[in-house]
Amino acid sequence: MADEAAIDYTLNNPDTLTKYKTAAQISHKVLEAVSGWCVEGAKILSLCQRGDKLLEEEIAKVYKGKKISKGISHPTTVSPSSYVTPYTPLSSDAEEAATALKPNEPVKVQLGAQIDGFGTIVCDTILVKSEKTQDGEVSGREADLMLATYYANELLLRLMIPPGLLASGTEEEKKKAAAEKRPTQSKISQMVETVVKSYGCNVVEGTTSWLFERNEIEGKKKIVLNPPDKEGKTEGSPEVGEVWGVEIGVSLGAGKVKTLDQRPTLHRRTTITYQLKRPSSRQTLSEIVKKFGNFPFSLRQLDDERAAKVGVVECVRSNVLRQYEVVTDKDSAPVARLLTTIAITKNGVVRLGMPPAVDVSRYKSDKKITDDSILKILEQPAAKPTGAKGKNKKKKKKAAKKSTEEEEEESSEAE
Repeated sequence: MADEAAIDYTLNNPDTLTKYKTAAQISHKVLEAVSGWCVEGAKILSLCQRGDKLLEEEIAKVYKGKKISKGISHPTTVSPSSYVTPYTPLSSDAEEAATALKPNEPVKVQLGAQIDGFGTIVCDTILVKSEKTQDGEVSGREADLMLATYYANELLLRLMIPPGLLASGTEEEKKKAAAEKRPTQSKISQMVETVVKSYGCNVVEGTTSWLFERNEIEGKKKIVLNPPDKEGKTEGSPEVGEVWGVEIGVSLGAGKVKTLDQRPTLHRRTTITYQLKRPSSRQTLSEIVKKFGNFPFSLRQLDDERAAKVGVVECVRSNVLRQYEVVTDKDSAPVARLLTTIAITKNGVVRLGMPPAVDVSRYKSDKKITDDSILKILEQPAAKPTGAKGKNKKKKKKAAKKSTEEEEEESSEAE
C-alpha cells in the first residue's frame, strides 16, 4: 500500500504521459477504422460492436504481463445527424438496432482507451460517404457546419493555454503577457460563438470540457460553453500539468437541445455507495466495477444485455450509476462535435487523442471569420516547437564541426 501511495501519477512522471500516449494511439487507430466503416446503409449497432471488438484487440497488445488495469475508457458510439450525446443502441431493442446511416449526414464517432486509469477519449464528425461526397469536395450548409466546428475547436484549444505560457521576447514582455487576465466564462463562450456564427451556426448549449484525472473523466474543473443555466458555469481554469477533454458542439439550428423519451444505454459508475437490495442489481454492479471501473460503458457490453437492463434500474435510482440521457438538437438540425484529449505542458497544448487533421480546402463556403482579434489567436501556435528540431540542428553542427576538424587533421598529415 505504501508503494502504491508513493507513485507519482502526475505528468511529472514520464510513465504517465507514455500511458496516455499509448491509449491515444489505440484510440486513433480504432477511430480511423470505424470512420472508414461509416457508409450509407451501415447499421450503427454493428459499427459500435465492431469498434469495441477492435478496441479490445488493440488494448490486449500493449503492456502484456504488466499488473496494471487497461481497457475501454469510452465505448464506441456513433451518433446520427441531430444527436448531441454519444449514441449506442442495443441489439435487444429491435427498432434502434435497425438504425442505419443516411447519405451525407454528419455522424459523430466517439471512443477511447485507457491504460492504468489514464484514459483518452476522441470524437470526430464525418459526413457519411455517398456519391455526393466521393469526389472529396463538400459545399453548402454541410461545409459551413464542418468549418465552423473546426475553427471553433482550434480557437478553444488555444484558449486553454494559461496566459503568457508561450510568450516570447524579453523577460519583461514575458512577465507582462503572463500577468494578463484569463478570459472569463462569458468571454470564452462569446469568442467561440463569434466563430460559429460566422458560418451561420450556433454552439450547442451546455457543451462541456472536463479535467481528466486517473480513473476519472469528469474532474473538479470544467468549462461550459453556452451554459443553459446558472448551474452550468465554468469551474476552475486549465493549468500546466493537467489533462483535459476539450469538446466543441455546433448546430445548424439554434443550438437548443431536448431529451428524447428513449432508453439511456450509456452509463457510468459514480462515487456514491449504497447497499443494493436486489441480487440482480448487485450482480450487475459487480460486473460493471470489474470490467469498467469508473469509465463509461454501454449496456450491450455486459454479459447479459437483457439482465443488465433490469439490473441497472436500482443502481440508477440509488445514484450508484449515472445514466447518460439521449439528447438531440431541439430543431432536429444537424450537429457536429469534436472531442480532443490534451495535456497542458510548459510548451503549450499537446494533443494526445485528437480527431484527424482537417483539409479545410475540401470544404467550399462563401462565409468566413472576419473578427481580427480571433483571427490573430488562430494564427498563433498552440504549442512551442518541440526540441527535436533544435537537437537535430545541434547534432548537425557538431557533425559538421567534427568533419571540418578531421579534414584539417588530414590536411596537416598530408603536408
